[in-house]
Amino acid sequence: MKVSNNNLKLKFLGIQDYKKTWASMLNIILSRSKDDPDEVWVLEHPPVFTLGFGASRENLLIKNIIPVVRSDRGGEVTYHGPGQLVVYFMLNLRRLGWGPKKLVNELEELIIGLLKQYEIPSYRKPKEPGVYVEQKKIASIGLKIKRGYSYHGLSLNVKMDLKPFENINVCGNQSLQVTHLSHFKDISLDQVKTDLLKLIKERFASLR
Repeated sequence: MKVSNNNLKLKFLGIQDYKKTWASMLNIILSRSKDDPDEVWVLEHPPVFTLGFGASRENLLIKNIIPVVRSDRGGEVTYHGPGQLVVYFMLNLRRLGWGPKKLVNELEELIIGLLKQYEIPSYRKPKEPGVYVEQKKIASIGLKIKRGYSYHGLSLNVKMDLKPFENINVCGNQSLQVTHLSHFKDISLDQVKTDLLKLIKERFASLR
């Protein structure tokens, strides 16, 4: 499903292969003109561990059948799988007048605002991008900026199997644990998508 205006295209893409999605994002960024609208993709990935470009493979603790992909995003190792919403932001940062810190802050605020709607208190940590609930990570952020445009984005654990996270040092941190939204609120993935779409439109479509 696609929702768009003159400045922002929002797409729900269902379940998509990680490598193919990464390649599609990169193709879009490399072909961008300064007048093209920004794009936000909301999707899920089949089970996959992903490593940031500078991440250490030592943070993969156990070898198993889940594929491992090293991408060009920032950050360490994380896991993607069904029941986790992944949101990719292809934004013209020069047009917005944003630097990397501003972008990270906006993405964190987006998730904090969403969780606030569900009466789930959440917070950020200095120098540890992402969103946390009760000392556990519920949303991760990993980005790449090329030619003044961002791609990759964030992942929000909604209702998923968290066991694969036990096979990694999440974000390179041996003691970091993860959680998901369904632990705190009984809400469907589709409802979270709808609420997230509304917030994205409110926060990003009005910036131009």
